[in-house]
Amino acid sequence: MRMYGSRAGREPVKTRGGVVRRLAAGLLVAAAGALPGPGAAQPAAAPATAPALRPQPVLPGVWMVQGESALGSPANRNFISNAGFVVTPAGVVVIDALGSPALARELLDAIARITPLPVKALVVTHYHADHIYGLQVFKERGVELIAHEAGRLYLNSDTAQLRLQASREELAPWIDAQTRLVAADRWISGPLRLELGGMVFEVLPAGPAHTPEDLVVALPQQGLLFAGDLVFRGRIPFVGQADSGRWVQALDRLLAMNLQTIVPGHGPVSREAVDDLRLTRDYLQHLRSTMAEAARNLEPFDEAYARADWSRFEHLPLFRAANRINAYNTYLLMERSPP
Repeated sequence: MRMYGSRAGREPVKTRGGVVRRLAAGLLVAAAGALPGPGAAQPAAAPATAPALRPQPVLPGVWMVQGESALGSPANRNFISNAGFVVTPAGVVVIDALGSPALARELLDAIARITPLPVKALVVTHYHADHIYGLQVFKERGVELIAHEAGRLYLNSDTAQLRLQASREELAPWIDAQTRLVAADRWISGPLRLELGGMVFEVLPAGPAHTPEDLVVALPQQGLLFAGDLVFRGRIPFVGQADSGRWVQALDRLLAMNLQTIVPGHGPVSREAVDDLRLTRDYLQHLRSTMAEAARNLEPFDEAYARADWSRFEHLPLFRAANRINAYNTYLLMERSPP
């Protein structure tokens, strides 16, 4: 495997898509991951209602698994985000590790049923709990973990530890005392070109946007992008304390790329890349313009929220759970940093 690019390390703090008390973070896309150590109890069998982890073909050699559009819970095992993998003649590259060690093990088992080739590398699109609590399983299998250097700050923060503790309480038994946060093996600060088995992967920094450490993974020959949580498809995005202005700019840059297919961080694969990029961008722009006007006019948030027109977005899953907290955080952002 050949790589060209930069190394380094650090990261952010925000209402990370995890389980920091549902109220505190609004509706955190929670996730957690624990690898049982010696003597530790194995997690119970998956609940009968849990979503199945089934690889779906995206393009030849390219697969994804899709989490459900919901908040993380013991019933769904925190399987609320997507992961992808690409099979090359020389091995497999995985994008994101899912929201618990049990899910990560299932993902590796699913990959093994498709190919006997080893997993060589895993790219972390961002350090939100529903995407990283499976990392320790890949680490123990000797997989090289690649992430943006901005992730270090979060890993070393009190916020990360508090979120992990909350996840242990709210997502047991899937997240337990053996769950740990895992650093990357290779921290990058700029674009990275990775070649494996004749396939080219362009790992591109896209943050600060949804998080400071956002990465996307492009397969330029296929017009394919693994977008992480820059794109939420078929549901309301989780905005939290994201830099929504730069998120909009990142989406504009993606719109300028020649993309036909997007694997989003949440929701089904997109064969209409431009339309889905625009939907996420338009939602963020609507939040910003609506809340900026309210903040500029010193209008109380409750009145501004009630007056706003949400009709274009209110049919989307998780609107009731996510939209109000998204709007409130954007209102506060507009007060501090008006456009």
